[in-house]
Amino acid sequence: MNAADTWHAALHRLQREGLPHVLATQVTSAGSTPREPGARMVITADAVFDTLGGGTFEWQTIAAAREKLAAGEAGMSLEAFSLGGRSGQCCGGFVNVLLEVFPGSGTTLALFGAGHVGRNVVQLAAPLGWRMLWFDSREGAFPSWAGEQPRLSCHAVVEVKSAVATLPSGAHALVMTHDHSEDRALVSALLARGNCASLGLIGSQSKWASFRAWLSREGHDEAALAKVRCPLGMASGSNVDKSNIDKTKGGDKTPYAIALATVAELLPLATTPVRGEQRGLSREALKPLFSTPSVHPDDT
Repeated sequence: MNAADTWHAALHRLQREGLPHVLATQVTSAGSTPREPGARMVITADAVFDTLGGGTFEWQTIAAAREKLAAGEAGMSLEAFSLGGRSGQCCGGFVNVLLEVFPGSGTTLALFGAGHVGRNVVQLAAPLGWRMLWFDSREGAFPSWAGEQPRLSCHAVVEVKSAVATLPSGAHALVMTHDHSEDRALVSALLARGNCASLGLIGSQSKWASFRAWLSREGHDEAALAKVRCPLGMASGSNVDKSNIDKTKGGDKTPYAIALATVAELLPLATTPVRGEQRGLSREALKPLFSTPSVHPDDT
């Protein structure tokens, strides 16, 4: 088994990238069981890392974990298995498996452009827990530190439509490349998808006026065009009162200031996973751990 296949390597990678996953831990063992308490495996929607010993009960664990992932359930739950009843195995033992569900980052930011503003956006957003997908069409555009930042993955843009097609539904997109024609193509492709949570374009009012006319000729209607925020950092298209904003004055146009305003504008648009009042396991779920029955209800 390669290191990449172990539960701890997978857990580290998935936590780092902010992707949904479940950590399954065997917490009790009575009688004959495939593994002992402390055995762990990591489960995603399409992959499994490590093992609790195989057999039907492991497949049932995987199914329970994926059901919780599909439902977006976060937190802990306890699964009980009698290896002769519910699982239909001949071991005859009894195990409890703790499922810890990590729904992943609540917000995905797709950033097109690794220039000065883009680099500042990535660094400012790093502590927010967002998953970030960073794109650029230039060779060697990404800084060396990008490989060390959690929840960040870098992608070379070979063809605009193909790059846009890789985005998950509900991503927040920011377009700020080095080339206006690439910006236009990206905004058009992102609008054509129709499922971005938000779409921002760097530039001036005159740039947006030019883009708006071109996008209209390309077939994008007024409802779609109204969703584009440009200039960035002006709270355009949001519920923020813009009556006191003097758009004739550019304000601070340094890359850091533009990035700061851009991230601040995104904050009320971003989502945070909802956490319930119950933290950890309920008292009822813990009771079986302190007194494992000799005969489990599944055996009858």
